[in-house]
Amino acid sequence: MTLAAAIFRLVRLGVSYIRLIMGRLRDALHRLNPDLPPAAIADAVDVMQGTGTPGLLGANREFQRRLTTGVQVYWQEDGETQGGRVRLADFTDPDKNDWLVVNQFTVTGTTTSGNRERRPDAVVFLNGMPVAVFELKNPATENADVWAAYRQLQTYKQEIPDLFRTNEVLVASDGVYARMGSLSSNEERFLAWRTIDGKEKDPLGQFGELETLVRGVFEKEHLLDYLRHFIVFEDDGGLSKKIAAYHQFHAVRAAVARVLEASAPGGSGKGGVVWHTQGAGKSLEMTCLAGKLMTHPRMKNPTIVVVTDRNDLDGQLHGTFDMAAEVLGEVPVQADSRIALREHLNDRPSGGIIFTTIQKFVPGEDEDTYPTLTQRDNVVVLCDEAHRSQYGMKARIKVHGDERTTLEYGYAKYLRDAVPNATFVAFTGTPIASKDKDTRAVFGDYVDIYDIEQAVKDGATVPIYYESRLVKLELDSSATEAVDEEVEELTEDEEESARARTKSRWAALE
Repeated sequence: MTLAAAIFRLVRLGVSYIRLIMGRLRDALHRLNPDLPPAAIADAVDVMQGTGTPGLLGANREFQRRLTTGVQVYWQEDGETQGGRVRLADFTDPDKNDWLVVNQFTVTGTTTSGNRERRPDAVVFLNGMPVAVFELKNPATENADVWAAYRQLQTYKQEIPDLFRTNEVLVASDGVYARMGSLSSNEERFLAWRTIDGKEKDPLGQFGELETLVRGVFEKEHLLDYLRHFIVFEDDGGLSKKIAAYHQFHAVRAAVARVLEASAPGGSGKGGVVWHTQGAGKSLEMTCLAGKLMTHPRMKNPTIVVVTDRNDLDGQLHGTFDMAAEVLGEVPVQADSRIALREHLNDRPSGGIIFTTIQKFVPGEDEDTYPTLTQRDNVVVLCDEAHRSQYGMKARIKVHGDERTTLEYGYAKYLRDAVPNATFVAFTGTPIASKDKDTRAVFGDYVDIYDIEQAVKDGATVPIYYESRLVKLELDSSATEAVDEEVEELTEDEEESARARTKSRWAALE
């Protein structure tokens, strides 16, 4: 029986919480770590049973670290201290893990009226650890809708917090509609999972949300991938837990497949275009994609270069990555100058996540071309807002004040000169397809599309309303092309935001 099917065929088990989790956990750890001594396994079980980090979200974050990297343990062997990590799960072979779904699982908690038993409708266990909790309401009961289930989950978090220390996802449903969120998600961030295979939306119809969610998320391989690569904690004035929505999960998986193909011997180097509208969560997607690529064995410890076209975007995205150590397994660095960028990339043997703006890829005053920094083929360049500045492959003639002429290219050409064998992936909400600027021509075909219509339907963003107004302009069409070229030349060394401000200031009609 599959895990998804088990959720629909629940069996009540009258077993106490502590005995269930510790017994199954202990057996699983012995099985998953046959080379470690029993004392090391016992220490790992003690660590998992301890209270550890105070606060529910803090303890949950510590669990996430242990789940993805293992539990650090030490033991004595031949008079010397040895160390190692105990794996909590096997992420490569789902069937080597212990899976269990329990209906009406009884947990004793503290309420305002004293100790009481609470019974979540369904709990999913991975190697004895409760990683998912379902609350299911009867749609025939008045006021018992999906949001009543959501509120019940919030009550459980307060009354039986021990059950949620290892929780990864929460599911609220009234049997027809279903929403999934994290421990810190509010109602707005409890979202529907609208696909099973990542291609067809709502395959079971609008009243089949619960089954679509269960079959789409709780297929064993999908769930393990989700737990390892699609959960991020952020601490920006307060700890929060972010989990991927369905479009992010499948876009990242598709992007990984495209990168593997494009970076293989004879590959095109074009990793494709992720066309996701504003508000779709591209920062989380890029973080999860980087994490999956960093750990993929076929990528052989790649270097990830994240390219933006504005300093503020570079800082924001770097901040998101910096707080995602559980996913990335490496601390990203920010190249704060052209020299620093070259130092980070030049002949780098492996690894590393480097942030930079595309304007730093420009030849020095004494250089005619941009130097090659690495010939490696396991470098992946992730370009944010790629529709704006990833062009300029053709040469143009620049006339200097002393009447010298030189050939110059756009930043995208210099970027590719620096890492000629890299694979490039574009993230954008507005791809361009024009004569001299074509996002797909530069990066390859679309990896995934998530447009504004679907985002509004999913509640990921709000609808946009506008009133069309026509302003009559009379411009000399013969002069506009020359003006555009002059403006591009005058502002070529500025960041995209500064260029936009300059154009706006001088383009006003008076």
